[in-house]
Amino acid sequence: MMTPQRICSLILLLVLTLLGLGLVQPSSGQDFMYQRFLRQHVDPEGAGGSNAYCNIMMQRRKMTSYQCKRVNTFIHENIWNIRSICSTPRVQCKNGLMNCHEGVVRVTDCRETGDSRAPNCRYRATASIRRVVVACEGHPEVPVHFDK
Repeated sequence: MMTPQRICSLILLLVLTLLGLGLVQPSSGQDFMYQRFLRQHVDPEGAGGSNAYCNIMMQRRKMTSYQCKRVNTFIHENIWNIRSICSTPRVQCKNGLMNCHEGVVRVTDCRETGDSRAPNCRYRATASIRRVVVACEGHPEVPVHFDK
């Protein structure tokens, strides 16, 4: 069994590899937002779909440290498929801005059960192939926020 420290090292290596492939943004603010999007929402290798998956991934990806993040979606597609969503026609985001784009991807939605406390948050998983909306920024545009 892999130690948590080893798993974190592998995740960091994955992110650094993706960044090394030219997935960085010119602006440090956009780069931070893109990296956060990757950490919180991208798991191309994961099968997802189970409560155990959500419980483990939410903790590994640092979304249960101080409080339980109520809802999070993991996208199970390679980063190039996810980035291609940014080239679809613009749609309005929940905040009214027009920098959102939509696409259909394989996801696991993790919803907090409501009866747990950080850092031991508990989640219910729902796996599906569905339409998602992401906000994109930069040149070239990359996803920086999961809208819905």
